[in-house]
Amino acid sequence: MVMSGNWMQRGEPAIVDKWTRAQMALENGADIIVELPFFASVQSADYFAEYAIGILSDLGVEQLVFGTDSDHVDYDRLCHIYKTQSDDIQAFLDGLPDQLSYPQKTQKMWEVFTGIDFDGNTPNHILALAYTKAIAKLESNISLQAIPRIGSGFHDDKLSEFASATAIRAHADSDLSAVMPSFQAFESAPKVGWTNYFSLLKYKVMSTSLLDLTHLFQVNEELAVRLKKAIKVAGSFDELVDEVATKRYTKARIRRLLTYILINVSKSQTFEKSPPHILGFSSAGQAYLKDYDVVTKVGKGYTDSLTLQADAVYRLGHADLPEQNYGRIPIMRT
Repeated sequence: MVMSGNWMQRGEPAIVDKWTRAQMALENGADIIVELPFFASVQSADYFAEYAIGILSDLGVEQLVFGTDSDHVDYDRLCHIYKTQSDDIQAFLDGLPDQLSYPQKTQKMWEVFTGIDFDGNTPNHILALAYTKAIAKLESNISLQAIPRIGSGFHDDKLSEFASATAIRAHADSDLSAVMPSFQAFESAPKVGWTNYFSLLKYKVMSTSLLDLTHLFQVNEELAVRLKKAIKVAGSFDELVDEVATKRYTKARIRRLLTYILINVSKSQTFEKSPPHILGFSSAGQAYLKDYDVVTKVGKGYTDSLTLQADAVYRLGHADLPEQNYGRIPIMRT
């Protein structure tokens, strides 16, 4: 299982830390939990998927099982289309108007080449399409096995038997034992959200010059100006996102950009790929990993300094959050 660490692809801090979530996954049948590094996790769907598929491929995985919002889609067929028509697809993307956001361009590409029509309200499906592209680009032989989403809509904040992540966040202080396996681990863990970091973010934006803001990852002059103006009136993180987002700059992109600002990710900062960091395993998983180069304990030789930096900031959100890397070893399920 490849799992985002303490910061999510949608540009939010994880509600509970990566070790708690790894424990919950192990309790429910996972054999190996691998951390997706910060720089790969807090990225657009294509980069997120490409790095995750790379980890799986390096670990000898032959089939990717994932959730999707769309029924009856043959993702292996789509992967074949992308492999065989990649030059035409790239030419098509290059010819689309610059005012379209990247997700809009991707949506049009899939519609033209595969006949699939979808919108931004199907994030699992969008990630699934990104997985197919990643497998094609990496020339991997991993097959794709989709599990259709069951239950309420992705953004539905009402609890149901198959509750959405939005609903779980909205009712985090309630008894969720009926809708969440391993609820006890979740209940006892410190919980955070953007509310815990907004004052830090506000200070960062207000105390950083316009020029220095543009030195941060994915921040251009237009966005820096919008941020400087919006931060003076926004009373919350969501209000700030609403003020800065446009048709070209989606809310998801703005949330990720604000995460980069909070973590202080500069455009010049390099990301060095480390062997996969293992958060947990079963006895079977531990035996499997003996044939692979992995990190089971973060030490001086660990090269993913950006994840260490992001985790240090994550801990500022709650006084009870423990050290996230140094001295931690994989959780063992016997």
